[in-house]
Amino acid sequence: MLTALASIWVKLTSALLSLILSFGTMFGAFVPATTTEAAGYFDSDIKNVIYLIGDGMGFNHLEKTKQERGISLVMDTFDYQGSSMTRSITDAVTDSAAGGTALATGVRTFNGGIGVYFTDSTGALSHPKNLTELCQEAGKMTGVITTDETSGATPASFSAHSSDRGNTEDITNDQLTSGFDLIWGTENGVATKSEAEKNGFTYVTTYDEMMALEEGSRSFAQFTNTLWNLEQSDENTPNLEQMTEKAIDLLDDSDEGFFIMIEGAHIDKHSHSNEDENMTEALEEFDRAVEYALEYAKKDGETLVIVTADHETGAITLNDDGSYSFTSGSHSAANVPVLVYGTDKLIADDETLNNYEIPIRIAYILGYTEEEFPFETKVA
Repeated sequence: MLTALASIWVKLTSALLSLILSFGTMFGAFVPATTTEAAGYFDSDIKNVIYLIGDGMGFNHLEKTKQERGISLVMDTFDYQGSSMTRSITDAVTDSAAGGTALATGVRTFNGGIGVYFTDSTGALSHPKNLTELCQEAGKMTGVITTDETSGATPASFSAHSSDRGNTEDITNDQLTSGFDLIWGTENGVATKSEAEKNGFTYVTTYDEMMALEEGSRSFAQFTNTLWNLEQSDENTPNLEQMTEKAIDLLDDSDEGFFIMIEGAHIDKHSHSNEDENMTEALEEFDRAVEYALEYAKKDGETLVIVTADHETGAITLNDDGSYSFTSGSHSAANVPVLVYGTDKLIADDETLNNYEIPIRIAYILGYTEEEFPFETKVA
């Protein structure tokens, strides 16, 4: 009897695993490369990674901004320019949680999920490793900065694991105990000075405090005013360009290199409300952060810079008169830019990737194999 039951259990388990594998493959989940394939991406010249995410930023966001502000964009000068398909595992239109998770871990998950597998939403058995964790384990200095709250969906995807993007306390606890070198954004009402200091962080709330940070320090910023404007009305609040410059200055002091994710969150926020002027200002400010990152990379010679988005917001459309207009207040399934400087290994001109492929290729460029990234469980 026991033998028969055991046989049935083995058959059921095998069938379930096959179903999960086929389901995951169908929706673009990570399928391990061979060691040879992974090695084909390796670039020994790359030590640092600057990963810039313009939340909600589609191709027409760039065109609308250039047209309405009468400017050129540094993003148009990147050596390699392709695109990304941005769905989640459950929906053709992703949210920032699933979109961020794909960009951080190489795994597609459900909308609302932060750094978790679709088949293990609570992380009870395991969760995918994100690039920040991978680089930290390799001895690199690590940072996550955003114009959003520190527990926002995109920064959380690079620094936490949760079944729900709204679990602010759990996400913040993961961030405070992460061991990363810096996490900066606006206050979320949960992170406190005492908890930050207990976990070895210097607690930062102003531009002056940020600028006073010294190399070797670890910092957790809870800025109290908006960070996305070109020119701040409050002189003691930084903008994204200033945060980017200071963060890179703090992180580039390691022989092993550094990894940083930089999010311009307000391209998305102003696209939801169809605020043309604010959206284009937020995108121009994001482009200035990109410009600093690119200038640093060109001088450094060992830095990979990637610019992309988690999804498009607003379904911006080209009109018959040549202008660009929002046609929605929601996310769309439109492809988004993938811009690369520093290596020819990540993307070719006009190539289209799945969103989850980007971090996998980044990991392989740094020399990791499919056995090290993503986490051991690769079927969801």
